[in-house]
Amino acid sequence: MGRRKEPRPMVNWVYDLMLWLFSILVDLFFREVHPRGSWKIPRRGPIIFVAAPHANQFVDPLILMRVIKTEAQRRISWLIAEKSMKRRFIGAAASMLGPVSVGRALDSTKPGTGKIYLPDPKGDPRLIRGNGTKFDKEAEVGGLLVLPTVNGLAANAEIAEIRGPEEIRLKKEFKGDVAISQLTGKNASTENGDCMDGDAHTVQKEFEGSSYKTAPKVDQTQVYNAVFDRLNAGGCIGIFPEGGSHDRTELLPLKPGVAIMALGSLAANPESNVKIIPCGMNYFHAHKFRSRAVVEFGTPIEVPKELVDLYKSGERREATRQLLETVHQALVAVTVSSPDYDTLMLIQAARRLYNPTGKKLPLPMIVELNRRLVKGYSHYKDDPRIVNLQKSVNEYNKQLWLLGIRDHQVEYAKFSIPKVVFTLIYRLGKLSVLAIGTLPGLVLFAPVFIATKIISVKKSKEALAASTVKLEGRDVVATWKLLVALAFAPLLYVFYTVLLTWWTYRNRVQGYMPDWVPLWLVVVFGFVFFPAITFAALRFGETGMDILKSLRPLVLSLNPTSANTLSKLREKRKQLSLEVTDVINTLGPEMFPDFDSARIIADPFRNGMIEGAEPRTPRTPRTPRGTTHAVNATNADQGTDVSTSGQLPRNESLHNLSNIGLFASRPQTPRSHSRSRSGSQGGGGGGGGGFGGMHGFSMLSS
Repeated sequence: MGRRKEPRPMVNWVYDLMLWLFSILVDLFFREVHPRGSWKIPRRGPIIFVAAPHANQFVDPLILMRVIKTEAQRRISWLIAEKSMKRRFIGAAASMLGPVSVGRALDSTKPGTGKIYLPDPKGDPRLIRGNGTKFDKEAEVGGLLVLPTVNGLAANAEIAEIRGPEEIRLKKEFKGDVAISQLTGKNASTENGDCMDGDAHTVQKEFEGSSYKTAPKVDQTQVYNAVFDRLNAGGCIGIFPEGGSHDRTELLPLKPGVAIMALGSLAANPESNVKIIPCGMNYFHAHKFRSRAVVEFGTPIEVPKELVDLYKSGERREATRQLLETVHQALVAVTVSSPDYDTLMLIQAARRLYNPTGKKLPLPMIVELNRRLVKGYSHYKDDPRIVNLQKSVNEYNKQLWLLGIRDHQVEYAKFSIPKVVFTLIYRLGKLSVLAIGTLPGLVLFAPVFIATKIISVKKSKEALAASTVKLEGRDVVATWKLLVALAFAPLLYVFYTVLLTWWTYRNRVQGYMPDWVPLWLVVVFGFVFFPAITFAALRFGETGMDILKSLRPLVLSLNPTSANTLSKLREKRKQLSLEVTDVINTLGPEMFPDFDSARIIADPFRNGMIEGAEPRTPRTPRTPRGTTHAVNATNADQGTDVSTSGQLPRNESLHNLSNIGLFASRPQTPRSHSRSRSGSQGGGGGGGGGFGGMHGFSMLSS
């Protein structure tokens, strides 16, 4: 059978041009974007890139496109929601990149008439009845019944049968106490989590029912056909399997689409050898300007022939379930996922305290350490040592918040008074100089700053209202900041250039412009000068903000009252660091046999790194090692290429504007001195973007 005509074919030169234009914005928005493990990407053959968590709406695919094109010379066709394709600018831009449009049922929900309830929650939980409903006109078999949003989540269930205007049967019952409470009128628990009197699984008398929405059945046949065609042609497909962007700290349940695509493609063409590559999108404050990111690629997943045969034999549900579980585990291995925000803050605080030598870690190492700590915490969270340590760390974080300082600023407490005064005066002087360089661009570009803030907040609220999974709608903030800047900045530069040209024509800028300067040269000057002023303001302002944030702890050090508090906090941090380090070094070997041979942080109790410190818990002797470094690269078979100084190979860093010294206000993370690209072209030997020696604390099983 001949290949079907693609509705939106990819044009390579258009793809590369659009990617170059958007990459400039990405470089401006992020300080650093580090790829990790990019050597694992095959240079040819069909690939399905599976990325999560989807924390930055339209920015996520741009970053991945940039990294994959730079590191592997591959182009991706993304699955994009049909709702997004209908947006004017986004749809027009995306259509040039060869996307596959996907309709989502939850994007087409409509309020239903009347109220619904569960008449028999225990005996027949799949039976739904309504009061004043019109199921026969407003719902359809295969569509969804959606309950109101509670705590950022809206339960939904597929309709299996419509028995009349006021009765339907679901394919599967609604899950969770919240959904049951909505449909019975009985609260399953109080705000404190204590059970209330009565049975939550009975319908409360005088309960009229819950409001609801209906969603139509979506036929994805054309979507799968388009995906199969591109994979059969040896192309790459990109998908965010969570089904949409969100701002949660944990992965959402994965949709089965990725498994169906891989199994369906291999069932139709077993020789295609389709591979699935997990991509972890790890952000540090994803929605904030000049933040950082690490994109980690996992080991390619080869679909077992047994699953393909199972899929072809008619057991599609079971084959899809097994492959989806494999994909989920692969994504867990390349992401940092915590059950809630408080846990994530606890893990990040523990990670900082577990580095008593104060050695600056590269971003990929920070992500890896966070992931291991989350895994260890999830396993030992009920251990009394962990419970007590959690209370101490939370109290320490609270004191930092009350003082308005950050963890790394606690060390200012050890400065002498003359050093504090000198440092404060020096930084104030430096801040004044930077303010002079920042002010012109800040004033000229202020309309864009204001517009991006107002519009991104507005769009965030709209997205939150329309979503069933978002917490605050932060996942759309970065996207709209970039889109607004992309639209308004050129218009603003044109306006300023026209104004300057008119002023020159009118009176030669009050006589300061020589008569021999032609107007066309003024136009050229304007289009160069105004963006340069903005860039300078961005650069100077970024450094100035870092200096401004460092002033508060210095001022606190000069205040007799707060200085004593800061000094006590420093001593508490020192003690906490010892406790955190000791607990991790004690429990780590119990959970992972290769804990000591695969360290990220060097043992502070070796070689006198912490003078006078002794471990609180005796530990068994360890295998002697040579020089202690931040990383022990031991597994060359996994493509590890970590230098003895703990620096990263070249392909661990994205070479873009944010790596240029002028543009980076903080010291860049350590990287290899080698400029050769050979290290990113394959595994083993000299290749490697991954930290093979760090597999111990990130393995899914051991």
